[in-house]
Amino acid sequence: MSAHRIHHRTTTVRGLEIAYREAGPADAPVLLLLHGFPTSSHMFRDLMPLLADRYHLVAPDHIGFGRSATPAADEFRYTFDRLAEITGEFTEQLGLKEYALYIQDYGAPIGLRLALAHPERVTAIITQNGNAYEEGLGADAWAPVLALIARRTPETEAPVREISSPDGIKWQYLHGVPDPTLVSPDAYEHDAARMARPGQSEIQLDLISDYGSNFALYPAFHEYFRDSQVPLLAVWGAHDEIFVPAGALAFRRDLPQAEIHLLPAGHFALETHAGQAAALIGDFLARHVR
Repeated sequence: MSAHRIHHRTTTVRGLEIAYREAGPADAPVLLLLHGFPTSSHMFRDLMPLLADRYHLVAPDHIGFGRSATPAADEFRYTFDRLAEITGEFTEQLGLKEYALYIQDYGAPIGLRLALAHPERVTAIITQNGNAYEEGLGADAWAPVLALIARRTPETEAPVREISSPDGIKWQYLHGVPDPTLVSPDAYEHDAARMARPGQSEIQLDLISDYGSNFALYPAFHEYFRDSQVPLLAVWGAHDEIFVPAGALAFRRDLPQAEIHLLPAGHFALETHAGQAAALIGDFLARHVR
């Protein structure tokens, strides 16, 4: 039973404290779980105990999120390149020589940067609404973000600030979920409380305005997929309007053997389908990771 218990640890990288959850046998294959916006490793709280008997699970909170350090935006340059560099150093500090990646939302461009830097370390990829293709961008959800990326002004910032508001966060959790009563309010209230901390609005605006750097890397991500033929499983919320199902199906363009499952869920599929996701992940990793 001890392998199923989740440890809540911290370490320091570049003088910044990183909080992370860890579970499973230390000598088991590693699954590195990278969360998205606006959450933290908290999003993996139901999934981790379901896989901890077979895998060594490590789920860090990105800088600026969860319980990790949140330096002010005028003291730290919040970019996806920077977060990926710190995450890479975090894995090295923990001695993770190779790992399967679980990527969701922001975790996708962070994790895929790790794969570009060290493809030999990545044994497999599980993407849960973690996008790498233009067709995965939901038109309505992305319109204000694309306007901000094109030109950052007070006018373009205003609608994007709403994404981090309590109502905006709640929408991300509940929209497209067939039975919203299955989503614990603890999840979106937890994220809303973290996003309400002083300085968070500026931090998130910096990151969202940097999202264009991820689009610029899409060709490199696709080349990595084609060259490596890394085993990939998409466990995707089919009703997500932020990263739509076309983004999941697009992986087969470069990875013909990609396994794609569209679940009747929204952007945060683990809130309602952690058990089904764990079964798919366990089967997938058993066949591809030793």
